[in-house]
Amino acid sequence: MPASKREQLIETAMRLFCRDGFRATGIEKILEESGCAKMTLYNHFKSKDDLILAAIRRRDELFRNDVRKKTEALATSPRERLESLVEVFAQQLDCPDFEGCMFANVSAEFPDTSSAVRAAAAEHKGLMLAYVRTLAADAGNADPDALAEHLCLLVEGASSARNTAGRTDAGDMLRRAAGLLLAQATC
Repeated sequence: MPASKREQLIETAMRLFCRDGFRATGIEKILEESGCAKMTLYNHFKSKDDLILAAIRRRDELFRNDVRKKTEALATSPRERLESLVEVFAQQLDCPDFEGCMFANVSAEFPDTSSAVRAAAAEHKGLMLAYVRTLAADAGNADPDALAEHLCLLVEGASSARNTAGRTDAGDMLRRAAGLLLAQATC
């Protein structure tokens, strides 16, 4: 249960934005589903874009913590962590209710690269890339930057295949492609 009305608004907005999109989700729908009044919303957020930004930042925090926790729970060695990271992403793609990557979706709806919302989505992608790079470096990879970029590109492509093309086998596609990449990586 959310600790405050602000948290309730963020959680409701995050759920609706993932399900229905950012532009298509109106303030009235968020208020209706959160049970909050319009004045409460505007006491916490200056605009819908501010609420979107808060939802993106919350999703980033939750997503990165969840990925780290699951990755570390599945493996102990640095090399195994790279493999378990792929499995964590593949399991997300295997979910029947997969709604796409919230950060890719918001970037599509906010094409202006100078917007704060778009910047927050890009920051998330950069933080995930840094995490994968750290895993690759810890595993002793000769070129952790390249390996991280390649793994992240595979995840992005598999996510797009699942979300855009409806490929329900995207998780398996990711497992196979990442397996080939990791087999060639010098760790």
